[in-house]
Amino acid sequence: MNDALLRSLVPSVLAVLVRRGADFAAAEDAVQDALVEAVRVWPGEQPRDPKGWLVTVAWRRFLDAARADTARRRREDRTEEEPAPGPAPEVDDTLQLYFLCAHPSLTPASAVALTLRAVGGLTTRQIAQAYLVPEATMAQRISRAKRTVSGVRFDRPGDVSTVLRVLYLVFNEGYSGDVDLAAEAIRLTRQLAAAVDHPEVAGLLALMLLHHARRAARTAADGSLVPLAEQDRGRWDTGAIAEGVGILQAALARDRLGEFQAQAAIAALHADAPTPEETDWVQIVEWYDELLRLTDSPVVRLNRAVAVGEADGPRAGLAALTALDAALPRHTAAAAYLHERAGNPTTAARLYAEAARTAPNLPERDHLTRQAARLNTWLRG
Repeated sequence: MNDALLRSLVPSVLAVLVRRGADFAAAEDAVQDALVEAVRVWPGEQPRDPKGWLVTVAWRRFLDAARADTARRRREDRTEEEPAPGPAPEVDDTLQLYFLCAHPSLTPASAVALTLRAVGGLTTRQIAQAYLVPEATMAQRISRAKRTVSGVRFDRPGDVSTVLRVLYLVFNEGYSGDVDLAAEAIRLTRQLAAAVDHPEVAGLLALMLLHHARRAARTAADGSLVPLAEQDRGRWDTGAIAEGVGILQAALARDRLGEFQAQAAIAALHADAPTPEETDWVQIVEWYDELLRLTDSPVVRLNRAVAVGEADGPRAGLAALTALDAALPRHTAAAAYLHERAGNPTTAARLYAEAARTAPNLPERDHLTRQAARLNTWLRG
C-alpha cells in the first residue's frame, strides 16, 4: 500500500470534483471516503490507473451524498455527468487547487488555513502551531472557512500572495518533518515562478532552495538535531545554493523588495559563510531590520535579537530579547543560548530545560534537553 502515492493524488482528485460542480466541503468528504476505500481495497490489488479509480469512487460518493440532499431532477442531471470509465487525464491540478482555495470570499488567513488542511494535508494542530494560536481556535477557523465556501463555485481564484503563504507553510512543515512535503512545495513554487512574473514568487523559491540545501546536514545519524553553527557545511547542496542565490539576485535587481526576498537574503548570507565564524552577522541584522519594516512580526524580532547577540555580543542580544513577550515560541530557548554565550551557565541550563518542556517538536525537545544536561554535567564537574 503506497501511502505517498495516495497523498500525492488527493489534490488532483479534489480538483476534478470541484471542477465538475461539487462544493468544496462535499468534495473533500467524498475524496476522504475514496481514500478509506482505497486503503481497504488496494492492498489486494492496486488499480492500473490509481487516479482514475479514486476519481470514480469519489464522484460516486459525492453523488450518494447529493442524492440525500437535492431534488430528483438535479440528481439525474449530475448523474449524467459521471466520468466515463477509462484512464484519467494526466494533468497536475495541484497548483490550480491552491489558487481555487484562496477564494475571494475568504480572508487570507482563512484561505491559508483551509488550503493547508484540505490540500497540503497538514493537521489542525500543525496549522495552529504555524499560526501561534490554540488548536481549538484554528479548528473553528477552518470550519468557518468550509461553511463560507460551501455551495460556492470556484471560478474566481485568489491572489498570489495567499498562495505563496500557503506554499511557504507547507514547505516549513516538510522541512522539519516530511521530506516529500518540502520537495512538493518547491516543485509547485517552480511551477508558479514559470507561470507568474512576480519578484516575491522568485524570492520564495530562492528561500526554499537555500533552506533545503542544508537539509542533509540538519540531523545526525541518530536523528538528533544539528544546529546551524555545528553543521558539516561540506554536506550542503552547493548546486541548490548557487541556484537560490542566482534567483534571489535577479529578484532583488527589480527593486520590489518583499518579505520572502528579505528572508532569502538572510539565508543566502548563512549559506555564503565558509565557517560559522565568518558569517556576516552585521548584514544579517540589517536584513532583519528590512524584514521588520515589511512585516513587524514578533518571530522576526526574536530572530533579530539572536542575530544582534552574534553581531554585537550576547548582552546586546539579551537586551533586545527583554523587549519581547516571554511567551513567544522559542523565546526561552533563545534566552538560554544567549545566557550561555554571556557566561551564565546556571541560568542557561535552567532555561534550556524549561524550553525543552514547551518545544514544538520531538527533535527540538531532545536537542534542548541535551543542552541542559551538558551544562549541568559541566557545572557538577
